Amino acid sequence: MTYVVTEVCIKCKYTDCVEVCPVDCFHEGPNMLVIDPEECIDCSLCEPECPITAIFAEDDLPEEHNEFLELNAELSLIWPVISSMIPAPPDAAEWEEVEGKRKYLER
Repeated sequence: MTYVVTEVCIKCKYTDCVEVCPVDCFHEGPNMLVIDPEECIDCSLCEPECPITAIFAEDDLPEEHNEFLELNAELSLIWPVISSMIPAPPDAAEWEEVEGKRKYLER
């Protein structure tokens, strides 16, 4: 099993989760993070660290976010690893409650 970053992360890109990951399985894209399912050891440390509840265990992934399981796997192959916390985008708080952010995903 792996953990999955969902569309909730798009345009927010908080990196609190990165700081606690013992295996550096997070990858940084232009406006969100993803988890490499091959590297994730299912430790569950990242999930409670996300301030906007964008991370789910694969078994608990809400149906409306199912496509993000595949997207995490795909994008983690091309985006660079991030292993340290960085500042969130200046407008991150404005995007926290926005729904339907999939269309804003930048590759």
